Amino acid sequence: MSETTAAGDGRDVDIAVYGASGFVGRLLAGHLAEHAPAGTRIALAGRNRERLERVRDALPTAGRSWPVVVADSGDPASLAALAERSRVVATTVGPYARYGLPVVEACARAGTHYADLTGEVLFVREAIDAHHELARASGARVVHSCGYDSVPSDLAVLLLAERAAADGAGGLRDVQLVATARGGFSGGTVDSLRGQLETVRGDAAARRLAADPFSLSPDRDAEPGVAQPADAGLPSRTADGRWTAPFVMAPYNTRVVRRSNALQGWAYGRSMRYGEVMGAGRGPVGAVAAAAITAGLAGGVAAMGFPPTRLLLDRVLPAPGTGPSEAVRARGFFRSVVDAVTEDGSRYRATVAGQGDPGYAATAVMLGESVLALALDTDRLPDRSGSLTPATALGGVLVDRLRAAGHTYEVAAL
Repeated sequence: MSETTAAGDGRDVDIAVYGASGFVGRLLAGHLAEHAPAGTRIALAGRNRERLERVRDALPTAGRSWPVVVADSGDPASLAALAERSRVVATTVGPYARYGLPVVEACARAGTHYADLTGEVLFVREAIDAHHELARASGARVVHSCGYDSVPSDLAVLLLAERAAADGAGGLRDVQLVATARGGFSGGTVDSLRGQLETVRGDAAARRLAADPFSLSPDRDAEPGVAQPADAGLPSRTADGRWTAPFVMAPYNTRVVRRSNALQGWAYGRSMRYGEVMGAGRGPVGAVAAAAITAGLAGGVAAMGFPPTRLLLDRVLPAPGTGPSEAVRARGFFRSVVDAVTEDGSRYRATVAGQGDPGYAATAVMLGESVLALALDTDRLPDRSGSLTPATALGGVLVDRLRAAGHTYEVAAL
């Protein structure tokens, strides 16, 4: 694996972890402390110097100085200074709709690569519209959604398309991901979901954008007139008898995958239909589980959208800056099985899996390896800049890194 650090570029930081004192920021810093090669220059950035210094003091110091940089999304000059001295900025500061756009702008202007963990379709659309061309001109790779949102989905479909093309099987036609996972959730995730629900409820244009299956397309009018699977709202069964339920991340992940397809000239197939569901098991137990997941998801969203019940939920849900315990993170796992039928009728299956809470332990690995690729593997990355996805910015380089980190990425012909 090629790992080269640019010299003489006037930048004294390879990777800046913005939000390093937050819950996920600490996990990311921990991953980099363990896995970044010696000599990689990593800074801890955020609003509060004392909190950052506490994070630094808890990290291994051998071979690193871990400089602390004070920067605030409300202070554009501080973000500009951070971006100008860094080769990559990884931000874990959400909700991104509230705090993310100034960071994207600072990186796009400075030609600094950027990575985040967003699952907020409205934020990503705004970032694309505001700063995609600026990033293209500066050479910055702006890579959204480098965690469980949406690395497994995005890379799995990329691998399926590459395998089908290598076999001469044509483009992908019908693709469905079935996800199973165990883990917790953090206050930051809750805050992001709350913000999106509030925006969509009060803004008709935002509702239409969120409902559009091609809302992240680089050119909506150029999208083929192929009806996409509706985001599942009821329990259902797969062809092999597995019960499924709505997957809370599907409305976002599916749009990222479709953007990846469009950014590559619809290389996956212009007729590709892509959907995601949550696996619930087989038989009567699976049916009951699917019904429970569906009811719980619908009830939770409804409760968060209704002010009186939202106030009650706020008392029991995690506060921003908190998340699942170390024990919960260690017990977690994720597994995504993605079945595809190609244009000539061939069938393939991709399997993506890993240990650790998907939203936090595994996400820290995904984001950590993404930023290491952006900082150290630039000679091997796809020759693209602007507002990108994990598949289009990092592609096989990230697959290789995640496999080396213990995650599974496999494709088989059926």
